[in-house]
Amino acid sequence: MAAHKETTPGWKTTIIISTSLQNHDTNRILHAQQHRIRFSGCVESGSFIFPLSGTAFLLVDPQDLPEPFEESGLIQRINTFVQVHRNSFVLLYALFNGKKELDILSAIQHRFISSSLRILPVRNNAELVKAMLTIAKQMLLPRQATSKPHVDRIRDQMTLARAHIIENSPMWEMLKNLM
Repeated sequence: MAAHKETTPGWKTTIIISTSLQNHDTNRILHAQQHRIRFSGCVESGSFIFPLSGTAFLLVDPQDLPEPFEESGLIQRINTFVQVHRNSFVLLYALFNGKKELDILSAIQHRFISSSLRILPVRNNAELVKAMLTIAKQMLLPRQATSKPHVDRIRDQMTLARAHIIENSPMWEMLKNLM
């Protein structure tokens, strides 16, 4: 567990998780890190949603898909997921030592090459959690800069900088002398 805590020390967030993942090992890891976890049956099956950062992840395990995976409805699920979530990621949970995993990865890449979907291959639950938390935290940083307290602080700093520039400007001194 200590290895999991070193990834994001002191950072806790709310995560909405599909009820289909209620017994998944990632929940235990996230709960051990004291994240606020909410389960919902209204979100896409297999999804993790970070509402504060506006990021969503869809877990796809090739082991759970039928052999001709085109008939599984995976592409339609991903398509719906991309349409609903602005910052969307597919977590492809596989060891990538088989033809099936590579075929699925290739099909997803070809179908969604021009969309905002990003695909992350992950090999284990620890890697899955680390990837989600790292991305969600990074997506949160730009949003914080545009929040009300930060905008006010930035505006105050710009006003102080402007005043400092005007006071120390040789051009301003010359204009003062002319008046």
